[in-house]
Amino acid sequence: MPVQRLNHAVLYVRDVDRSVAFYRDALGFRTKVSIPGRAAFLQAEDSTNDHDLGLFAIGSQAGASQAGHATVGLYHLAWEVDTLAELKRIAGVLAERGSLVGASDHGSTKALYAHDPDGIEFEVSWLVPADLLPDTIEVTTRPLDLDAEIAHYGAQTRGGVGVSVPALR
Repeated sequence: MPVQRLNHAVLYVRDVDRSVAFYRDALGFRTKVSIPGRAAFLQAEDSTNDHDLGLFAIGSQAGASQAGHATVGLYHLAWEVDTLAELKRIAGVLAERGSLVGASDHGSTKALYAHDPDGIEFEVSWLVPADLLPDTIEVTTRPLDLDAEIAHYGAQTRGGVGVSVPALR
């Protein structure tokens, strides 16, 4: 049977407690297992995974990741939200923390880009439900106007239905 989905990601961070606080306060992750000062395993609010994100401390002396600049490596992780209202709420939280670095309309997804305390990039996105996708999907990157998207799709329209989550019957 082929791979089904990503179960979890693991990041090396300078200060695990600082990173736990960030992912908890900014994105709503909860700690499932903690080894104080050394490691933590976090779970997203509605996840059924044992954990979605592992964090391992490597110390304050660690340099910045060179992936994409001087070495190959991971570009970013992406998490999905259910509604545009939640995407807008998270955009405010990330902007308030100085973490938000971009917001893009990719046609079939509406995405925020941000950095965690170690500069590791991540994405938070809302996926247009399958029944609202146009027949031809244009792959694009335009500036995201969240208010216009909410006016178009509705603040509480459940995203990803028929795309990343089963269609409702």
